[in-house]
Amino acid sequence: MTFADHFETFHGLPVFTLPEPGEGALPAADGVAWRQDCFEAGEMPFAELWQSFAERVPSTDVRALVIGPWWEEDYSDLRPALELILADAERFPALRALFLADVTGEECEISWLQLTDVTPVLEAFPLLEEFAVRGGVSQGLGEEPLSLRPVRHDALRVLRFESGGLPGQVVRAVGACELPALERLELWLGVSQYGGDATVADLAPILAAGRFPALRHLGLQDSELQDEIAAAMASAAVVAQLESLSLSMGTLTDTGAEALLHGQPLTHLKRLDLHHHFLSESVADRIRTTVASAGTEVGLSDPRTPRRWRDQEWRYVAVSE
Repeated sequence: MTFADHFETFHGLPVFTLPEPGEGALPAADGVAWRQDCFEAGEMPFAELWQSFAERVPSTDVRALVIGPWWEEDYSDLRPALELILADAERFPALRALFLADVTGEECEISWLQLTDVTPVLEAFPLLEEFAVRGGVSQGLGEEPLSLRPVRHDALRVLRFESGGLPGQVVRAVGACELPALERLELWLGVSQYGGDATVADLAPILAAGRFPALRHLGLQDSELQDEIAAAMASAAVVAQLESLSLSMGTLTDTGAEALLHGQPLTHLKRLDLHHHFLSESVADRIRTTVASAGTEVGLSDPRTPRRWRDQEWRYVAVSE
């Protein structure tokens, strides 16, 4: 799987890509999620694009920002562009949502999107409600690793890291954050080949009760450790407070599914998402019978078959590169 298209909505708003100057009228500042894209702006350098945005759009009314490709020719890391955004934080008092790196596979593979320490975003925007990050080159795979420091943020309701290899340091930092309003958490853990070195032990604070008291949706996805994660979820205290759970996009097999079936009840969930899986038909049917028959919506689409290489079976995640 790769990202073939830019998404059309963010934070409940239609995404609008800022055009080159003079190309038509602009929508109301608070009516769209504003997307910055150096390719769409005629390969304008990000500093010029950001300045053009500031001059053309009333920044005090902007509610959502989406950052697309921030390089105009040769690829560069995110840090200089992010520093420009952070320097203008006071000009965006209404900002409630920020997406870093709405980039397709044709523009740059997810495993090579060089990000940076994203903690300053949460520090600079204390009223931010939704924060999403795509990419995350780990140390050793690129010049600038994705990182996060534990912080307290009282307004954040949605946090999502989309990665083909999410560094364990980021997972541990998320688990150490104080996020009393957090309702939705999604972590695409990825594979070790692309820096996804998080362990199930790193998830322990997230799986414990009380870490995030408002949490209602948890996604621990796209992992080559999906069976181990499923086994941990079978007894995780956090499950009782959830309305939906996603263990999708990874290498889930009958082993992990059996752990779920023999663990704590999941029938209180409104949705259990297991799409992109390696389950046998018999075990998938048992999940439908046990969980779906109780009224829980169960996602079991996109069944996969292991690939064979040198007489060995290879199971793969949905997103890695």
